Amino acid sequence: MVNCKSIVNVEAMKNGMVKIKLLGVFRKAYGSSEVSLKIEDNAQLREIIQKLAASSENFRRVLIDPELESPLPNAVILINGKDISVLNGLETPITHGDEIVLIPVIHGG
Repeated sequence: MVNCKSIVNVEAMKNGMVKIKLLGVFRKAYGSSEVSLKIEDNAQLREIIQKLAASSENFRRVLIDPELESPLPNAVILINGKDISVLNGLETPITHGDEIVLIPVIHGG
């Protein structure tokens, strides 16, 4: 079993940064597969998602559900390898050096 703490980026931790990996359509919509953001102490996942979505309208359209104003119908979100559903959801505290992964959910019918 992998220790999730080993996933935390020590260099990013020193710089007050968090790394966000974007997969699938999120990568295409944002134009990059990886983003580093400087965060404040006591940041919550919701704030980081909002900041990222505000930086790209195309990305926001793909990620954020317009009725719910939430990324949850469209993404599985991992923090240091753990699904946010087993943490505190969008209220999960994020610390310097954490790694966030956004995985698109495919809808069809």
